[in-house]
Amino acid sequence: MTTIRVANLNAYKLGRAARGTSCWNARVTAIREVSPDILALQEVVVDEHTTPRAAWDGEAATVIQDLAQACDLTAGIGESVAYPHRTAMASNAHRAWWTALLWNPDTVRLLPASYRPFGAPDFWHGCTVARFDIGAKEPLSVASYHGDPFRPGLRYDEAVRLKGAFRASKAAGGVQRAIIMGDFNSISAAEVDGLGGGRRFYDAEPYTDLVDHDDLEYQVKRVVEGEAPLADREPTKILLRRGFFVDAAAHLGAPWQPTVGHWEDGQGDPDPWGLRRIDLGLASRPVAPALTSYGAHHSAAARKASDHVPIWMDVNPSAIL
Repeated sequence: MTTIRVANLNAYKLGRAARGTSCWNARVTAIREVSPDILALQEVVVDEHTTPRAAWDGEAATVIQDLAQACDLTAGIGESVAYPHRTAMASNAHRAWWTALLWNPDTVRLLPASYRPFGAPDFWHGCTVARFDIGAKEPLSVASYHGDPFRPGLRYDEAVRLKGAFRASKAAGGVQRAIIMGDFNSISAAEVDGLGGGRRFYDAEPYTDLVDHDDLEYQVKRVVEGEAPLADREPTKILLRRGFFVDAAAHLGAPWQPTVGHWEDGQGDPDPWGLRRIDLGLASRPVAPALTSYGAHHSAAARKASDHVPIWMDVNPSAIL
């Protein structure tokens, strides 16, 4: 059985100055260790204070292309009038942060004219979408998504927009063959069977002891004095409803693994939340039966490379409905 690996990495403020550093090398090593056929990338940044606005896209594209080349991948879409940067990337035009898609041209093929960059007002960060020939009967759409870090309400709106992007006719099952990889900046609503019967969340509530934390409102539904806060699960709840998408980790019953919380204070931005799983891989209804394995990559290089570790899922193209 030949499988295709789709992976994700929030690369922690990956910019021009990182090239040639030990952290750049750690990112390259971690990506090579995962060996993705398709990689969703988040947090490519440009210094907006020292870079003219007209040069933002060009600088971001150079960083993404350099990383792709170092990992024996590509992000090239070919030059066109609409996309002169020639790179599968997206940003909110008002912010110097990008998402991107990289892929192995020896194992998958980008479909011509399938690349779409989504930005404002739909997404706080850009969302990069493209379709690939992976050897299945029909192409696979892949999105690199980065959720709003501050506003639960807008994360919900982003999820609704994502869902709309992958709708299909009822005759086609209502949903495209699609995978969303990304830093959702929120906890999943995926459920699994509980030990004593019934259902429970795959991700336990992480915020019960942090009622008085200054940034609590960014991660929970609402702060109510005297009540335990509940994690904001609304973005994935709408995406997972009626099996439109599945959370690959929960769907496969993979052992729970955090994707953030391994960096201690003083290493990059302090992480006040501890171990959580906010980097998610979602597969649409036709792709769910084709999932074969899932993991979070916790090598030494991965833990040094970013405050997020890579995640990956393997897909059997012949089993996609």
